[in-house]
Amino acid sequence: MIDAYEDPGTPDARGGGRYLWWLIARQPGRAVAGAVLGTVWMVLMALAPYLLSRAIDDGLEPGDLTALAGWAAALLGLGVFNAWVSIMRHRMMTRLRMDANFRTVKIVVAQAARLGAALSRQAGAGEVVTIGVGDVQTISQSLTVVGPGVGAVVAYAVVAGLLLSVSASLAAVVLLGVPVIALLVGPLLGRLQGVEAGYRERQAVLTARIGDLAGGLRVLNGLGGKGLYAAAFRRDSRELRAQGYRVGAVTSWVQALGAGLPTVFLAVVTWLAARLAAQGAISVGELVSVYGYVAVLVMPVAFFVECGYQLSRGLVAARRVVRFLALEPLASPDPDALDGPTSPSVLRDPESGVEVTPGKLTALVGGRPADSAAVVDRLGRYTRSAATWDGVRLDAFDLAQVRARILVADNEADLFAGTLRELVSGRGDPDDAAVLRCLHAAVADDIVLGLPDGLDSAVDAQGRSLSGGQRQRVRLARALLADPEVLLAVEPTSALDAHTEAAVASRLRAARSGRTTVVTSTSPLLLDHMDTVHYLVDGHVAASGAHRELLDTEPGYRALVARDAESDTQGAEDTQETVR
Repeated sequence: MIDAYEDPGTPDARGGGRYLWWLIARQPGRAVAGAVLGTVWMVLMALAPYLLSRAIDDGLEPGDLTALAGWAAALLGLGVFNAWVSIMRHRMMTRLRMDANFRTVKIVVAQAARLGAALSRQAGAGEVVTIGVGDVQTISQSLTVVGPGVGAVVAYAVVAGLLLSVSASLAAVVLLGVPVIALLVGPLLGRLQGVEAGYRERQAVLTARIGDLAGGLRVLNGLGGKGLYAAAFRRDSRELRAQGYRVGAVTSWVQALGAGLPTVFLAVVTWLAARLAAQGAISVGELVSVYGYVAVLVMPVAFFVECGYQLSRGLVAARRVVRFLALEPLASPDPDALDGPTSPSVLRDPESGVEVTPGKLTALVGGRPADSAAVVDRLGRYTRSAATWDGVRLDAFDLAQVRARILVADNEADLFAGTLRELVSGRGDPDDAAVLRCLHAAVADDIVLGLPDGLDSAVDAQGRSLSGGQRQRVRLARALLADPEVLLAVEPTSALDAHTEAAVASRLRAARSGRTTVVTSTSPLLLDHMDTVHYLVDGHVAASGAHRELLDTEPGYRALVARDAESDTQGAEDTQETVR
């Protein structure tokens, strides 16, 4: 099995089938051993009826106790040996499946790390969760075809050969059974792939929305959109449930055929054998052996259907993994890249019409938060676009310089386990005075005072030991301490109460005085401190100006941001007095 620190190798990402074959090829010893053990196990089961028929014809019918005891002993020995083979087969296949599982997990995690900050821009959280939780397990289960699948084919051929020695007509019925199964089950497996793929896609979308709902509940409440979102979520949940029923319907037919077709075989072949025995064409022992052959045949036929079912689902899951592996980081080092502007310069996003003036505080306000976030992604060069910096396309500049001078502060950015000082400092090594100054600017002084060891207090991964508002202020303090030339902050105060939000707005202006800052928000407390506000409608600038000017001239803007404006304004005035 693959070691935790072993290189998983370079996967064949040219298709779902090629990826599954690559997983098998990475462990040829186990694959061959699983196929051999699976074959021996099924073939020996098929030989048991033959030994039984010999015990009847050579021992029981003529009354030869010695022969009967000999064949009975052989049958017992065969059963004991085959039980051991079954245990070894199961162990080998378990190891093969676990290796494929862990190998795929390592590859997916490595790809996520390679994509870095581009991951969330190219793949939704729900898709990644669905791959990690469901698809990896489905892929490993589909490799069952390596052991029992190969064994089923060989055992089917062996039984057909044994039946041929008894009756050509019985062998013909058995040999014609596989094409019949393919004709009946094949279309269902193709349909299963289609409905399963659609179900997985919708499941990924809904999983992502659950995360969005948990993270943005306060914003939805404030905008009065909680009911609307809940209704949409209920509708999508019902559609996912209906899709699940469709998957279940196809699956039930596949499994029903897997259980029913072998029974039909058993009935047809047994009836034909009984007629032949009644006519004296075959002996009683041969009749018993035919029944045993067909009874044993139930398992290979069932495995044909089961392997087809698992392989069909595995191909769907493997295609999703392959699509994820095909994603590339948004940019790679370019030796011909330009150096950044020598002085603070205008950032412009032609797609939306947003223009960011150097040294000023700018806000983006949109009815759909995703529209504002998309503008930030383009201005921060996290998506390919025609955004410009000092009149030159942003993607023409050296990426390292862009990252050093333009910082996108996501309100859901990761917080790694460590001390509070380490959380705020990031890669740098600032002195405590600078850390405390930025924590004060983010109105996070109470976090320091509330922890037992101040800046040296340990904080859990993702800040789980902090409240949602505290995590958000720590992220903001970290961004302020980085002191980038351009700060693009996505909803930096969405989890804060009105009093704290007003204090953050006031201190943010002071902390970023003379520095280019862009925030996305619909909070009037924050917008009132901005130099320029861009009002976005369907992702495009509908109006620009000061907050109070837009309140007077743009009804849509006023309806969007003036929720509880009077109470928020009163809270802001009280807080500003305290701050002063």
